Amino acid sequence: MRIACLQFDPQVGDVANNFTKAYAILAKAEPEDLDLLVLPEMAFSGYNFSSLEQITPYLEPTTSGVTSSWARTTALKYSCVVTVGYPEKVDDALSRSSNPECYNSTVTVDNEGKTIANYRKSFLYYTDETWAHEGSGFYCGIIKGLGTVAMGICMDLNPYKFETPWSTCEFACYVLQKKANLVILSMAWLTRQDQLPYEIIVILANRCGTEGEATYAGTSTVLGIKDDEVNVYGILGRGEEKLLIVDTDEHPMAKIISGTKSTEI
Repeated sequence: MRIACLQFDPQVGDVANNFTKAYAILAKAEPEDLDLLVLPEMAFSGYNFSSLEQITPYLEPTTSGVTSSWARTTALKYSCVVTVGYPEKVDDALSRSSNPECYNSTVTVDNEGKTIANYRKSFLYYTDETWAHEGSGFYCGIIKGLGTVAMGICMDLNPYKFETPWSTCEFACYVLQKKANLVILSMAWLTRQDQLPYEIIVILANRCGTEGEATYAGTSTVLGIKDDEVNVYGILGRGEEKLLIVDTDEHPMAKIISGTKSTEI
């Protein structure tokens, strides 16, 4: 399965330029033989709206606004499934509420340009609560070429309203219950910390083998984390009984670089 994630920096309310950015990234990458393309939460409107009044000009009709049109065009161009986030407003004639019925949603379009899913975020973040309704529940369905697919949006990963116990893991349990083989998450996930100017060395010393019915994962490793890179200084196999010795002053054996595949050094 060939999967593409389009990460970019959309600005609040700057829809035209946000589309231009996305087109430019795709044009530069020239992706081929994609099965799935996923974009962030509210990819073209931007995310941080402070009120219903502020976001109203950017609300889109269910699966028929500018984001959905972009998804259909892109799905046909690259012959792949496309999932992208957008701020949804239900047609007043179809709404069950006297107030505007709005959702933080994702639309999913298949490789023939047909809308196959419209998921509405179930667990709202504080920013969402200023304008959006809760969705009716997580999504899971069979998508041709992808299998059994579960979908969520950002805060869906967290406990409901940050109030239920972390151990509840509502979304993760839903994925397991539905036996999904693919999970799609459109995100606007925060970081609370600036990048550190130095490397952090992480040592994972695991055991291998079995004890009764318990089987251990092995793969002891030494990693270095700095900026957008993870350096792999050494790693053992799952079942190896061996002493791993590394020197973090020397070049790592491999690097994991944001946005690319792991590369050998």
